[in-house]
Amino acid sequence: MSKGLVTTVDLIRHGEPVGGRRYRGQIDDPLSDLGWEQMRGAMPEVLPWQKVISSPLIRCAAFARELAANHDGMSVVEDERLKEIGFGVWEGMTRDQLRADDPYILERFFNDPVANRPEGAEHLADFQSRIQQALDDAINTNAGANLLIVAHAGVIRAAMCYVLSAPIEHMFRIKVTNASITRLQFKQGSPPTLLFHEGQV
Repeated sequence: MSKGLVTTVDLIRHGEPVGGRRYRGQIDDPLSDLGWEQMRGAMPEVLPWQKVISSPLIRCAAFARELAANHDGMSVVEDERLKEIGFGVWEGMTRDQLRADDPYILERFFNDPVANRPEGAEHLADFQSRIQQALDDAINTNAGANLLIVAHAGVIRAAMCYVLSAPIEHMFRIKVTNASITRLQFKQGSPPTLLFHEGQV
């Protein structure tokens, strides 16, 4: 990033997908009607962003494309690295379904998501690495810009852990609600900053 330039990154979680709350991971469900309403309602009257970067999963990408199409001069790029963390055999399952066979399965996972990773799930270290690389590339390519990243709860958690130098195994302690916005700021020569989480633009 060029010396002295400040790059601001707003990350917004997608709205509610069709099918409601579940460990969706990389299943490509679209937004529900409520999800579209949540996303559109989270937008300010005057958009501060020059560029939109999105997960390619449709619950993120469809809104990102609509936003860019409705605002002249705004471009959108989809980045495969911004997909949600893969949950393996948990994908598509609700909490109640998971607990039906094992009442304490989620408690064990949240206490130690590394040791209790679902079968076939993505390793947290690998997930953290791809999110950090995506962020670094976005910042270096768009130094001095205001960026909007449309992504997933896991992506936003990993980005916050990166900025705060927090252990990635603590990421699930961060609550990220649908259509909420988290703002990060990057300046060469200074540590990155978390300006707000679940705030308003």
